[in-house]
Amino acid sequence: MSENLQPLGKEQLAQMRESFDEHDAHRVAMNAVTGAGINEVARNYDKSRLLQRRFSVTVDNGDVTSQEHSGRCWLFSSLNVARFIAKKSMNLKEFEFSQNYAMYYDKLERINYFLQDVAELVRSGETSDSRLIQHLLNDVMGDGGQWTMAMNLYKKYGAVPKDLFPETASSRNTSEMNVHLRSLLHQAVAHMYENTGDIDAIVKTTLEAGHRVLTIHLGTPPTSFDWEWTDKDDNFHRDGEITPQEFWKKYVDAGLEDYVCLVDDPRSEHPKGHKIAIEHLGNVVGGDATEYLNVPVDFMKDMARRILSEESIPVWFGADCQPMMDRKNGAWATDLFEYGRVYDFDFDLDKEERVRYNDSAMNHAMAFVGVDVADDGTTTRRWRVENSWGCKIADKGYFTMEDSWFSEFVYEVAVPKSMLPAEYQEALKKPAIKLPAWDPMGALAR
Repeated sequence: MSENLQPLGKEQLAQMRESFDEHDAHRVAMNAVTGAGINEVARNYDKSRLLQRRFSVTVDNGDVTSQEHSGRCWLFSSLNVARFIAKKSMNLKEFEFSQNYAMYYDKLERINYFLQDVAELVRSGETSDSRLIQHLLNDVMGDGGQWTMAMNLYKKYGAVPKDLFPETASSRNTSEMNVHLRSLLHQAVAHMYENTGDIDAIVKTTLEAGHRVLTIHLGTPPTSFDWEWTDKDDNFHRDGEITPQEFWKKYVDAGLEDYVCLVDDPRSEHPKGHKIAIEHLGNVVGGDATEYLNVPVDFMKDMARRILSEESIPVWFGADCQPMMDRKNGAWATDLFEYGRVYDFDFDLDKEERVRYNDSAMNHAMAFVGVDVADDGTTTRRWRVENSWGCKIADKGYFTMEDSWFSEFVYEVAVPKSMLPAEYQEALKKPAIKLPAWDPMGALAR
């Protein structure tokens, strides 16, 4: 430790205590927060009661799903977009895809991706204590993901109805399963460094063990199934035996696989209109790379508005969901809580500074299912959000987002490539700016 660092002394502590006690507002805040909690005390009453929950454009997606005690929001939200399309295709009032099926193959593919990625690094001479290896070891076998990673799964493995591969104890609460998978992979990396001549055998053995662990926890996913359903008009349909891949192609025929992910990277050194990519981020070897097109946030808003208004389907997006969130009542607004007034301290970081100094990053994926547009036909005012936290909170699980909050805390939106203007179409053809594995734009939605 540097000799220039100064310890916290008794005199300084006494001065801070005296300063705190001198202000009645500080003691009132302490009395209130210790009893009721910061959000109850800091809630902006006027903003909370005046935030409208009406929208000029609404897409009804039915009952809200629940990811329970897992970090599968990116799978839930992408499948929520897909289920809206499937419901229309099959004339169903309610339908849900198996998120367990998608997670099974994501975990299996990610084990393979990680093992092969690290094997190459070990062979190339990357040391075990390097920042890269330590980052990969720390980040392995979480539940989080991105839009492109979800599409890699659906393109390769398709999807199945939820009742044909339902939730298990471990899909509802993934923590114990993930601990064992993480240890399995940590051990594999240790063995690679200790026995570089046996790397191929270590990869094979570990992949097989990972498959066993996943199947024990999640079950054996179907490779085909008989599909029958009764639509909302009481008409019976029988499709016969179908594979998950065929099911996806037939009933989710909306080109989701051709979507691109737009991001708002606010850092000035990363120019708008250029692709960015994160090194070592992916799940399916041979699948599409995890890349984004960096665009202004207002363009993201306009694209989301157009998809809801013109295509009438939900829009997948990723955001930092924690700041200024009223979870119980289902609301986001930049001034929903007056923390600064309670703490007597100004929080003044802007979006670029929050990203740069690790104060904010995309951590949750959801779907827009509504937007309120001003009378000019283009200016967005607020957004209706389908979350995956169950129906016991918010408006039966649906949240309301004020437009200014979108500007500050939304980072990603998935949109059809065909809707992009010519200059962005050309930008997609150019090489991406490569960012390191630990860059905040590589944060995963959980």
